[in-house]
Amino acid sequence: MTPEGLPSRLPPLAPVQLDRPQEELYAAITGGPRAADRGRSPITDAEGHLLGPFNAMLYNPALGDPMQGLGAAIRYRTSLEAAPREVAILTVAATLDSEFEWFAHERLARGAGVSEETITRIADGREPDGDDALIYRAAHELILDSDLSDERFAEVQERFGVTGCVELVVLIGYYRMLALVLRTFRVSAPSGD
Repeated sequence: MTPEGLPSRLPPLAPVQLDRPQEELYAAITGGPRAADRGRSPITDAEGHLLGPFNAMLYNPALGDPMQGLGAAIRYRTSLEAAPREVAILTVAATLDSEFEWFAHERLARGAGVSEETITRIADGREPDGDDALIYRAAHELILDSDLSDERFAEVQERFGVTGCVELVVLIGYYRMLALVLRTFRVSAPSGD
C-alpha cells in the first residue's frame, strides 16, 4: 500500500492549470468509455483533479495519452469478459499492495458479478475457488515470475484462446505498470470512500 502519512510526490493538476495537450488528454480520460464507470470508480475528485494514475499521465501527455488509450482498449475493446478481467486486476492490486487499484476496481468487480468470497480471498492473498483460480494463478505467476509456466500458458490458452491469452498478459502487465506509477508517486485511494 502507499506508505501511510507520506504526501503524494505529484501535485494534483487542476483543470484551470492545464495547457492544450493536457486539456485534450483530460477530455479523453473523463469523456471516454471510463465515464460510464464513474459511479463505481470515480475519475476525478470534487474539484476536478484526476485521481489515481491519471494525474501522473497529465504531466506528459505524449506518454499519458497512449497509456490511457491502452488502458481503455484493455478494459473496453477486448474479448475478455468483465468478471475475469476484474479478477486479474484485483490480483495485481492485492499482490503488489496497490491501494488505489484496489479502491478503483473492487466496486467494478462487484458490478461485474465477482463474488464477495472471491474478492475477500484475493484481498487476503488466497487463491479463489472455481473459474477464478486460473486467472489468479496466471496473474500471480506473471507478477512474481515475469512469465507463465508451460502448464499455466496451456490452461490460459485453452480457456481464453490465443487472442484472450495475449489480452490477459497485456492486461496484467498494464496494471502492474500502473501499480508502479501509483507507488512511486505515492498515490493513495481517496479518503472517506
